[in-house]
Amino acid sequence: MLSTQKIIMHMDGDAFFVACEVAKNPKLKGLPVVTGEERGIVSALSYEAKALGITRGLPIFQLKKQFPQVIILPGDYASYAHYSEMMFNIVRRYADDVEEYSIDECFADLTGLDRPLKMSYREIAERIQKEITEELGLSISIGLAPTKVLAKVASKWQKPNGFTMIGIGEKSSADDLIEFFLSKTPIGKIWGIGPQTTIYLKKKGINNAQDFAGKSHEWIRANLSKPYEAIWFELNGKSVMPLDPNPKTSFDSIQKTRSFHPANNDSVFLLSQFSKHVEDACAKARHFDLYASGISIFLKTRSFEYHTFKFMLDTPTNSPEIITDLIQKYFHKVFHKQVLYRTAGVTLHELVSRESVSIQGDLFGGGLKSESTKKGEKYEIIHKQIDMLEEKFGKHMVYLGSTHKARMRDRNEGKGSEADDLDRNLLFL
Repeated sequence: MLSTQKIIMHMDGDAFFVACEVAKNPKLKGLPVVTGEERGIVSALSYEAKALGITRGLPIFQLKKQFPQVIILPGDYASYAHYSEMMFNIVRRYADDVEEYSIDECFADLTGLDRPLKMSYREIAERIQKEITEELGLSISIGLAPTKVLAKVASKWQKPNGFTMIGIGEKSSADDLIEFFLSKTPIGKIWGIGPQTTIYLKKKGINNAQDFAGKSHEWIRANLSKPYEAIWFELNGKSVMPLDPNPKTSFDSIQKTRSFHPANNDSVFLLSQFSKHVEDACAKARHFDLYASGISIFLKTRSFEYHTFKFMLDTPTNSPEIITDLIQKYFHKVFHKQVLYRTAGVTLHELVSRESVSIQGDLFGGGLKSESTKKGEKYEIIHKQIDMLEEKFGKHMVYLGSTHKARMRDRNEGKGSEADDLDRNLLFL
């Protein structure tokens, strides 16, 4: 075994969203199934659908024309979150240190658990895989390796229902095994290496993971930044990326979107939808003490065309009043009177923490403050009080007048299970 003595497991759900649908309705097993009806595009697909040549992002109306045999379902994100929780709880039967990386992926540190559990590491991982399949009806693939990056390579090696170990065995054979897997893995498939870095590395003659791992430490430090040095260590079997068992508490972005029926072009109603989404997204941002630097809005037409506009803020904010004023200003960028719309959405982009916000004269005190900064501070005080009231008495007891029309419609129709209604899921999706 490698000298690090670490045993890291990476578990990856196989076609997870669709697998949850099959678990709920076993009659769907073996059939081409996709989810995403409520969004108008394919969000997830079964292996049978993938075999037909269907890809994520394909518009549903095109899917119906090209593949009429495919079963199309709306996403049931509350159900997916529930299955995710149950799946991770099974992993925690065996390991204390579990990092929930996404809604269907996790890492677990199995180091030293072979003795108290009286099982080999392979047996522990296979037991987890078996219990998830038998109890939840879900297929997962598992990788075992001395590091997180190698465990990721292993879990992707064989899918679905795969099980792969890399670098775990006698020392004389472990290094050879790592070299074999890495030589077969394109550099762009390594966790943490994005498209631009892939292009850069290929120009340097690095085409696969073994080419990268085979470079000297001096070469890595001279040509790449620190995160890639960590990847290099991990590919060479040295664990330098610790597991984080704490729940995620930040977002890259926060999106709120909702479809409505029938489609319409009532500008007052559509602005009310935007206002509602901004309020809900800002509430979530405040919960995590985050501030949006950029905003994008979109309207989706009845024929599934997207009209999108993005704008930046002078001052990062999580106050909906400031954002809704700007949306009214830019509304004409996405709205056309002659067009019927079925979905509205808002995304808060480039989120920053309170500590990292640094603009004209310091957002939170001192220096010369802009008018937008002063306005944001006033709204922040108000929303702190509103958030405290809602925590005590329930959500939406106080909301903007511009949101009223959308909120009344929600109450009359009843809220569905939309991805944007679920705070927990947006940490992963």
